[in-house]
Amino acid sequence: MTKFTFAKHSFIIFFICVFPLLLTAQNVLNSGSIQGNFQLDAQYYQKDSSIGANDVSEKMLMNAFANIIYTNGNFTTGLRYESYRNPMLGFDNRYKGSGIAYRYATYNADQFEITVGNFYEQFGSGMIFRTYEERNLGYDNAMDGIRVKFNPIQGIMLKAIVGTQRFFWDVGPGILRGGDAEFVLNDMITSLNENPTRITFGGSVISKYQPTEEILYDASKKYVLPENVAAFAGRLNVSRGKINVSTEYAYKANDPNAQNNFIYRHGEALLLTASYSQKGLGVIVSAKRIDNMAFKSKRTEVGNMLNINYLPALTKQHAYSLSAIYPYATQPNGEMGVQAEVVYTVPKNTVLGGKYGTEIKLNYSRANDIDRKALNDTTAINEKGTQGYTSNFFKFGKELYFQDFNIEILKKINSRLKGSLSWVNLVYNQAVIEGHPGLPTVYANILIADITYKLTATKAIKTELQHLSTKQDDKNWVMGMVEYSIAPLWFFSVSDQYNYGNSGEKIHYYNLGMGYNKSSSRIQLSYGKQREGILCVGGVCRQVPAAYGFNITLTSSF
Repeated sequence: MTKFTFAKHSFIIFFICVFPLLLTAQNVLNSGSIQGNFQLDAQYYQKDSSIGANDVSEKMLMNAFANIIYTNGNFTTGLRYESYRNPMLGFDNRYKGSGIAYRYATYNADQFEITVGNFYEQFGSGMIFRTYEERNLGYDNAMDGIRVKFNPIQGIMLKAIVGTQRFFWDVGPGILRGGDAEFVLNDMITSLNENPTRITFGGSVISKYQPTEEILYDASKKYVLPENVAAFAGRLNVSRGKINVSTEYAYKANDPNAQNNFIYRHGEALLLTASYSQKGLGVIVSAKRIDNMAFKSKRTEVGNMLNINYLPALTKQHAYSLSAIYPYATQPNGEMGVQAEVVYTVPKNTVLGGKYGTEIKLNYSRANDIDRKALNDTTAINEKGTQGYTSNFFKFGKELYFQDFNIEILKKINSRLKGSLSWVNLVYNQAVIEGHPGLPTVYANILIADITYKLTATKAIKTELQHLSTKQDDKNWVMGMVEYSIAPLWFFSVSDQYNYGNSGEKIHYYNLGMGYNKSSSRIQLSYGKQREGILCVGGVCRQVPAAYGFNITLTSSF
């Protein structure tokens, strides 16, 4: 049964308003263009008690969507139809159903751009407001309302939004209203047009309104919850030649909610980034502080949905399977983090560079708790209904959440052979990141070799060999993969992850896969076992359950 209540009604009203415009606009049906894309992911599940893969009553589960976009001059309208019959394991079961999950119309007129319906938007780096979709996480907090962009003169961009957020097949209870202004000084002032130092600054404000539908009690205490919560942010970016420096500071008014244990402390966030780039060398250094910045349009929500803001993780997102076993999840209640990356290319025709040069990547990241002290001798840190704690803004807390040092060397040996070698050293605080007090901190080393040999102009063999060693958690892993590709049409692969270090049953997580590409369409098939774990993208994560069976992915665009 279609469950998208707000889509069923607002979509009808939406097209009652828009469709007459389409019919009366001159030559609209003849001169416009239609484009879109489709994706289907499905899995046939089998039981495997050795890895904890349980029975699935439907046997096959499926996630699918299709986007259709119509454009005519300054007018664009589109929709996305989604179907979860039923949601694949690891995705929230509240997605169950089918319906139009996203629909919008946008019109550009002079300096204005007006959107009604659904939209994604971001103010600055997103620390007080960002809506986006990440399909691999089952994450979508799209706005449903109105957005206006105004560009009065060159170098000034103003935005205003109002609406609610998607909450599976409905919308959340909170109403969001906000605005953003960005100023490019060099474009605004003629005398600075050619100045090599470019300065951009901006500011944002967002307000959440959620009526107090319930009164929360803690023993004999009654809490008065704010119905309106505002957040503000300011940012600055300065660049000159090879150097770029940016910073953003955000402040959020007191916002008692389920994630911060209903404390009344304000929230703060600071993000600093500096980079240097020239031929053969790139350096980027970042630092951040996050303090009580959980911000949702429903105060009792504790999952991924209805996030108003986005808090970057400042950690490397690893692509290889074993180095991605322990990803970092941003801690909105408090963390201090740093990250530095250096990319250096050893020049060609040198001892280390050889004929083609050698690329070396160094990356280091670390996240700690923030400094916290009790308000007084009788109040516990983070006690419900209080200001929570005091904190020194520039002091790192003692507890280490995550640390990652990695080095990658990429080398082209000759016209047929290229490869990379990587070493990753991780410290992973399971108790904090996974939310399971008592679990030990994991100390792991991962070695990765990736080699590609080109047989002909269109055929190649790619091999991966990975090893993870640790004394904690599931102990040691080894992984191997071989892939044969015939460009641009086919690929075939076989891989195995073997958890040989644990004290229980030694398990092979094998996988066989193949794929076929034709123009803008692709089909991929695989069969094998999937280990239980956590999948993270940009510091936002979801739990991935153990599974065994057939997988199919079909994508196409037009």
